[in-house]
Amino acid sequence: MRPYAATEIDTWDLTADVVIAGYGVAGASAAVEAARTGAEVLVLERAGGWGGAAALAGGFVYLGGGTGLQRACGFDDTPEAMAAFLMAAMGPGADPAKITAYSEGSVAHFDWLVGCGVPFRPVFYGEPAWEPAADEGLMYSGGENAHPFDEIAAPAPRGHLPRMENKRTGERGGGYMLMKPLVETAGRLGVKARYGVRLDGLVTERDGTVCGVVARGFGERVTVRARRGVVLATGSFTYNEAMLAAHAPLLVGRPGSAVEEHDGVGVRLAQALGAGVAHMDACEVALHMDPQYLIRGIVVNGRGQRFINEDTYPGRIGQAALFQQANQTFLVLDEEGFEEARRVSAAPEVLQLRPAWVCGTATELAAETGLPPGALEATLDVYNRHAEQGRDPLLRKAARWLRPLRGPLGAVDLRGMTSGFALGGLTTGLDGEVLHVDGEPIPGLYAAGRATAGIAAWGYASGASLGDGSFFGRRAGRAVALRR
Repeated sequence: MRPYAATEIDTWDLTADVVIAGYGVAGASAAVEAARTGAEVLVLERAGGWGGAAALAGGFVYLGGGTGLQRACGFDDTPEAMAAFLMAAMGPGADPAKITAYSEGSVAHFDWLVGCGVPFRPVFYGEPAWEPAADEGLMYSGGENAHPFDEIAAPAPRGHLPRMENKRTGERGGGYMLMKPLVETAGRLGVKARYGVRLDGLVTERDGTVCGVVARGFGERVTVRARRGVVLATGSFTYNEAMLAAHAPLLVGRPGSAVEEHDGVGVRLAQALGAGVAHMDACEVALHMDPQYLIRGIVVNGRGQRFINEDTYPGRIGQAALFQQANQTFLVLDEEGFEEARRVSAAPEVLQLRPAWVCGTATELAAETGLPPGALEATLDVYNRHAEQGRDPLLRKAARWLRPLRGPLGAVDLRGMTSGFALGGLTTGLDGEVLHVDGEPIPGLYAAGRATAGIAAWGYASGASLGDGSFFGRRAGRAVALRR
C-alpha cells in the first residue's frame, strides 16, 4: 500500500491525462465530465466489466430542489428545504458545505443525468416500500414526510429512480439504467477502459504530487502515468473484514448493498500518503422487512418497548435496531394489519416475513417470544389507547397509520435481520480533492463515491450514495481535467 516514487518507474505502460480507478457511478460520472472538459481519460476497473455496486442497486438518486421530475409529478421543493432535511437526516457530523453545494446543484445535476440519457418516468409512487413496485420515477426515500423531519422542512419526495422495464434489483434494476447511459456517454466521448486491473499503489513525484498508479492485471504489473491526476472511485471498505473490525465492528459478517471489490483499497492507498478519513464507524443498515408490514404494526426491542416511529425511513429503523437495540427487535401485528399488508405489498417474498409466533393475547405472545412479563402488554396498552384517538404522543407516528392492534397477535422475528455498508472514507473538498490530515489537498489526487466521506455521516436516505457519488464524481472529473 505504500506509494511508489516516480523515479522507480523505468517505463510507463499506459498514459492518459486523467486516470480513474473504478467504473461505478462515481467513476463513470468523473469520466464523462473529464472527457467533456477535453481530457484524455483512462478508467481502470478491477472487475470484468463496468457497473460496480451501482449497477446492482435499486437505483435511487437522491435529488431535489425542484427537479423536472418533481415538478412533473406535482411537487414543489427548494434547495433550502432539501438542505435542511439533509442536515438533519444525514446525522451528526454532516458536512454543511457539501450538503449546501449538493442541494443548490441538484436541479442542474438531474438535468445533466437526463442529458446523458438516463430515463425517468414522471410517475409518483406513494406507498411505503424500499423501492417502487414497477418503473415509477419518484418516491419518498428518506422519511421526509415522517417525524421528526416533516417538522424540520416541507416534505418533498426526492428519491429519483431511473426507468427500468422488467427490472430485477440485484441483477438489472434502476441502478443498471443509471450506469448504462453514463458508460455509453463516456464511450462516445472517447473514454478508454481497462478491466481486470487492480491497484497496487499510487505513484508520486518528489514534491508529493500524485502522477500515476501501479496496478496488476491478469498477473502482470501495469504502470499508468496520469498527466493531470488520479481519481479514486473504488468504493467502500464493506468487504474488508479487518477494516470493519477496526472501524465498524457491528457490521462484520453482515455486508449488504455492496460488491466484493469494495475492499477499501482506495482508502488505504490514499492513507499511505497521509490522507484524512471521516465517519469510519458510520454505516447504512437495511432491515430485511417490507415497510408495508412495519408501518401497520409496532416494532419493539428485546424489552418489549417501541423505540422508533414505524412510518419513518426503514433504513433509519435498521440503524436504530443494530446500533441502539443490539439487533434484538420484533414486529408485532394483528391479523387485520398482516392481511392488509399482504394484499397490497409488491415486495419480493424474501421481504414478506411471516410471524414466527401467533397468540390470542399479548401476555401469551410475550411469553412465547421471551419478552419481559408485562412489558409488551404495557406497550400495547399505551399504543392502542392513543391510536383510538389518532395520536402517537410517544413517537409521533402519522395518524393515517394509527389503528389499535386487536385480537390474535403475531410477532415477526427481526433479530439479526439487518445488513449494510460502510459510509465513512476519505475526506475530500467540494471538487473531490483528497485532503491530507493537515487539511491541505494532496496534489493530483481526487476521490468520489463511497471511497469518501460524502454527504451521509451518521444517517442515510436511499439514493444518497448514487446521488453524491455522481454529483461529486462530476466535480472531481472536471477539476482534475482542468489541472495543469
